[in-house]
Amino acid sequence: MSDVRVVTTTVDSAEAAESLAKGVIEARLGACVQIVPIRSVYRWDGEVRVDAEWQCVVKTSAIRADDLVAHIKAHHTYDVPEVVVTPVTGGNDDYLAWVSEETS
Repeated sequence: MSDVRVVTTTVDSAEAAESLAKGVIEARLGACVQIVPIRSVYRWDGEVRVDAEWQCVVKTSAIRADDLVAHIKAHHTYDVPEVVVTPVTGGNDDYLAWVSEETS
């Protein structure tokens, strides 16, 4: 198992996604952020909603994951933002090393 983590969140606009991504990279909390337009179906306040969102997928190191989660929560507009941390169990060793270097 590597020391790399993938942290996923969603935001409500392309601008918010780019702003969050730039802040993450500038703070060296992530090596890379991919922004993907998606549609989400969910229940909120007793109502089923369908909304356009932008998913931000951040590659980071295990030692930076908690700080990254705190950063996302502090800079997010949602009351309860999705923030999911997933361990990376393998992959391209050169890429994984780059992620670790960029977030150290």
